[in-house]
Amino acid sequence: MGVLNVEKPAFMAEEDIAIFEDAVGKFFDEHAPEAVVATWRKNHIVDRAMWNKAGEAGLLGLSLPEEYGGAGGDYRHEAVLMEQLGLKGVDGFGISLHNAIVAPYILHYGTEEQKQRWLPRLCTGELVGAIAMTEPGAGSDLQGVKTTAKQAGNQYVINGSKTFITNGQTANLIIVVAKTDTTLGARGVSLLVVETDGAEGFERGRNLDKLGHEAQDTSELFFNDVKAPTENLLGSDEGQGFFQLMGQLPQERLNIAVQGMATIERALELTIDYVKQRKAFGKAIIDFQNTQFVLAECKTEATVAKVFVNHCIEQHLAGKLDAATASMAKYWVSDLENKIVDRCLQLFGGYGFMNEYPIARMYRDSRVQRIYGGTNEIMKLLIARTL
Repeated sequence: MGVLNVEKPAFMAEEDIAIFEDAVGKFFDEHAPEAVVATWRKNHIVDRAMWNKAGEAGLLGLSLPEEYGGAGGDYRHEAVLMEQLGLKGVDGFGISLHNAIVAPYILHYGTEEQKQRWLPRLCTGELVGAIAMTEPGAGSDLQGVKTTAKQAGNQYVINGSKTFITNGQTANLIIVVAKTDTTLGARGVSLLVVETDGAEGFERGRNLDKLGHEAQDTSELFFNDVKAPTENLLGSDEGQGFFQLMGQLPQERLNIAVQGMATIERALELTIDYVKQRKAFGKAIIDFQNTQFVLAECKTEATVAKVFVNHCIEQHLAGKLDAATASMAKYWVSDLENKIVDRCLQLFGGYGFMNEYPIARMYRDSRVQRIYGGTNEIMKLLIARTL
């Protein structure tokens, strides 16, 4: 049951899920041990070969139908993958964005031809996915994007710049949020799929120097008269982009909550182990009442969060997870993640401030959880609309 003593809910307790969980853990033990992840952090990018290995192991396209090259699973499998990434400390590998954000856009909104063209290659790792939403002047307000895609004959010409793009240095299939009509507001937003290999006018900017997630290639992207054929418009009609984005954001926000829970559980496990071994004033740190009270509070709050996240996963599997509840999960768990990791770091004392200790890296990496996927302030606005 792990450090929280929360039993797996019935929908996660099936034998094939347990077998899959074990297989994913072993895959990361073999291909992403700490020494390898440290190299990724040093290079500020995950080796491209890792994507091919994941494809060969069947970890790409977990929830895609088999007819498109996927594993034929569902969101439970994506959740297991995200949990194992966190529990094993596999920092920076943007597989959850590839699997559980980019691929679903194509599956849910793409034409049959688009699904056949892109999904199998996403499953093998030939294509690595990214989604280019954020711009230097537009973050949570997606209606404010300035990137344009103007139709010229049988192609679109894309101009604009994007920033903070996960997998930005690696991705060669990028879903671009652009205005196909600058006069219609939200109804003028469309999603264009750009295959970047050999695309003239496409440039990758800096691999951004970040507070945390050093192994993740988060980048600037530039589109200078980049041409994409009209059949790369996601779906069959212009102006559907904003509604497509809104339809997929609940899963993105649930992803963040699932990832946050994995970090919380790992932080508690590492900290409990540490305070049992570390001694001060002749006794173990765990024997001090303050330590016991801090960890008792953390475990209680984490248990509440775990039960809520499991509830959200169950709702999502049933097609019942609404945007407001997903926003609650995203903001509350990410706030709690930062709080618990901070309190755990304190119990490590000076060692908690050393980068060689995972808790220090978790402290830095957790901070962005309250920002991406829509800031936590935006989450509260969305929830407030339901009052």
